[in-house]
Amino acid sequence: MELLNPIAMLVAAVSALVVGFIWYNPKVFGNAWMQAAGMTDEQVKGGNMVKIFGLALIFAFLLATALPGIVIHQMGVFSLIGGDPSAALPSYEAFIADYSDAFRTFKHGALHGVLTGVFIALPIIGTNALFERKSAKYIFINAGYWIVTLGVMGAIICGWK
Repeated sequence: MELLNPIAMLVAAVSALVVGFIWYNPKVFGNAWMQAAGMTDEQVKGGNMVKIFGLALIFAFLLATALPGIVIHQMGVFSLIGGDPSAALPSYEAFIADYSDAFRTFKHGALHGVLTGVFIALPIIGTNALFERKSAKYIFINAGYWIVTLGVMGAIICGWK
């Protein structure tokens, strides 16, 4: 059984942009985010969008490559054999045969993705925002985006076998 699905990881990376298009839309949190971030329409429109979205996609893909270790329990067993199933003891194959689909659901991946957002993204964003003298609104808008995004990404990566 393959634990990693490169297509799912790519779709998960793209999903970060899709969630961002919705989350930061002016009709959702876009205007509140601009105010909290101290951004103007001119500043937002004046950016190099190809560079911004291109790098955002690359960063999202890097994140998608890290998420399997968080959202797929079988990755822990895979890491114990050093990543080479051909060098594993027969017990590895028996374990994978018995548990290859355990907790491999969209729902379970979403749970671990959301927990990743709460326990990793929120503290990082919050700490940076505190030193940047940003408001609680800024922290909750940006952390909320990452909590939702990581939930979606986790669901895709864990559930799509």
